[in-house]
Amino acid sequence: MDIKRLNEIKENTAKAIRVREEKKARISLKDRKASDEYHLLVCAGAGCDSSGGKVLREQLAKEIAARELDDKVKLVKTGCLGLCQAGPIVLVYPEGVFYALVQKEDITELFDTHIRDGNIVKRLVYEGAVKEDDFVESVDEVDFFKKQVKIALRNCGRIDPEEIDEYIAYDGYQALYQCLNSSREEVIQTMKDSLLRGRGGAGFPTGRKWESAFVVNDYPKYVICNGDEGDPGAFMDRSILEGDPHSVLEAMAICGYAIGSNKGYIYVRAEYPMAIERLNHAVKQAKEYNVLGDNIFGTDFSFDLEVRLGAGAFVCGEGTALMESIEGKRGMPRTKIHRTAVHGLWQKPTIINNVETFANVPYIFQKGAEHFRSIGTEKSPGTKVFALGGKINNNGLIEVPMGTTLREIVYDICGGIPGGKEFKAVQTGGPSGGCIPAEHLDTPVDFESLGKLGSIMGSGGMVILDEDNCMVDVARFFLDFTVDESCGKCTPCREGTQRMLEKLDSITEGKGTPETITELEEMSQMIIDSSLCGLGQSAPNPVLSTIRFFRHEYEAHVNDQQCPAGACKALAKIVITDKCIGCTKCARVCPVSCIDGKPKEQHVINQDDCIKCETCIAACPVQAIVKQ
Repeated sequence: MDIKRLNEIKENTAKAIRVREEKKARISLKDRKASDEYHLLVCAGAGCDSSGGKVLREQLAKEIAARELDDKVKLVKTGCLGLCQAGPIVLVYPEGVFYALVQKEDITELFDTHIRDGNIVKRLVYEGAVKEDDFVESVDEVDFFKKQVKIALRNCGRIDPEEIDEYIAYDGYQALYQCLNSSREEVIQTMKDSLLRGRGGAGFPTGRKWESAFVVNDYPKYVICNGDEGDPGAFMDRSILEGDPHSVLEAMAICGYAIGSNKGYIYVRAEYPMAIERLNHAVKQAKEYNVLGDNIFGTDFSFDLEVRLGAGAFVCGEGTALMESIEGKRGMPRTKIHRTAVHGLWQKPTIINNVETFANVPYIFQKGAEHFRSIGTEKSPGTKVFALGGKINNNGLIEVPMGTTLREIVYDICGGIPGGKEFKAVQTGGPSGGCIPAEHLDTPVDFESLGKLGSIMGSGGMVILDEDNCMVDVARFFLDFTVDESCGKCTPCREGTQRMLEKLDSITEGKGTPETITELEEMSQMIIDSSLCGLGQSAPNPVLSTIRFFRHEYEAHVNDQQCPAGACKALAKIVITDKCIGCTKCARVCPVSCIDGKPKEQHVINQDDCIKCETCIAACPVQAIVKQ
């Protein structure tokens, strides 16, 4: 492969997929004509596939063949589009019509109405795209997408991740060629100028990290991509690997050239079979095109990659534990005597960045460091990918400029809280993060601002909580996860988090005292100060942040023996209000017969016998039974 051949592939493929770039902002529902060519982009991310996307793609392919439309309709499987609850998703170009929740039973109508007659199937259009009776908005104009800025996710949902030519059509491997025709010092300087900070959680400047390995005169050197994404509900890195694997391969080769390494490893947990399959396929394609392997682009630089599988230990997301795992040892953190850029994998200079960090690298060389810095904030330039879950209308994957406020994310992009409930808090940074309350909704999302509130950005997980969530129980949930995932190497993490969990259990069971809260704060500080790695050092964050902002809920549990949210069963009471019409349904369904009352009279629950199963609440026809 030389640059001339690369550009030929780019030009030819760009022509072949031009139809995807011709979409309009608004599309009329009538007075349209059928197009000469259609591209059907079907999300092939893990989320859409789990809701029938794979079967849908197979049926679409059969329909194209049966109607002999191979020369008119191209079926393209893509990575995750982000709006997960709308899946399976089909985007129809050239218009960019966003069809949601498409099932195989809808295929005939889709082909008859849209492909044959050129009319939009309104009932299948994503509801957020329908703005007026006679018009719908194209996918990029939907509220969920139009405030986003895609850098790391720029190709996800846009290209077929298994077709290297489509990646090349969008400037793929041009950055690598550019770097190989620059000095290593120039490449590192560009990374330093971009101010890109690691997206795996710590936020360390990427250029400075690369430079620290470059100046070490010790060989061989290694490049590692950390794809061991283990936060509950997080799927940012997995979606990039599934939707745009070549961006990571290109970035790792650039890093290898910059520091003087010829060998890289992508460490991915084995629970991500789709990501692993597409990565291996991408590596094979890249070697065939000679953008990986020996003498890349005819230069004297060679770089090889291996995909290594992890067994799903959360602690292996920590860099040194990951390296121990690659070396064939038990994944446990090392004592930090030297930086891994000096003594890393097999005690050799090693650069380790996570998937999202690497996904930014080709873009920086394509657009320039100054352009990258123009996005985001002064100290936190660029964008950040977040996985939104919990009590939110539009859950899924988003990418926004650094500095975007939490309010914009929760309400403008993700549509607010379901059922008219009140927003209570957002938990950022996974099990190592903190909970941020409603009064701080206007906080900009960047490394410094979240740190001031006792939380972290982490790898990008966000869990939205509403008025029905008990913050003590939320802290207990995340600490329970940390206890299970602790490797046990250091005592503060192994024993301290277990003791903290026991104290949280006692509070949610109504057995805590005011001293229990003080003890939790003291133990938290001890664990932070003395744990070996970042897992233990950040484990108390959910507890400390909830005590800081929701201390009144802790005090209600220990002083009043009440859970304000009614979520802790041991403290909750189920009562029958004066709305009761005496229909006796609740008494008839109660599994422990703890409800007394005569027909047409208000019933009463015996609190000593009630097991709080809430069967009576579900059975009551007039909503007269409530949880307090």
